[in-house]
Amino acid sequence: MLNDGDCGFCMRTAALVPRLGVDIDASTIQEVDLQRLGVDAERAVVEMPYVHPDGRVDYGHRAFAAILATGPLHWRVVSRVMTSRPVDPVARRAYHWIAANRSRLPGGTPSCSIEPR
Repeated sequence: MLNDGDCGFCMRTAALVPRLGVDIDASTIQEVDLQRLGVDAERAVVEMPYVHPDGRVDYGHRAFAAILATGPLHWRVVSRVMTSRPVDPVARRAYHWIAANRSRLPGGTPSCSIEPR
């Protein structure tokens, strides 16, 4: 899991993820070689990337679903629901709303603000 180390909301959220019992490594987009990992640097500032062990990269709500898929059964079920045909568009919009407003959410600061796409 890669998050924006310049964003207080992102760092606060990333600190909570291990409590879910998921099996992932976490780092910031500023600490890793994004190009080597196949991560789109511009997209990574707007949508959290998750690099799968096989090298595939998911972003945004699909990244979060992939993270949940590494956890206990109840989180794996949530992951499947999030990416199911009827829920996927809703999860995508919810993620984008959160990302667009992260500077206003708990832990957010002006440095968390991102330009709308």
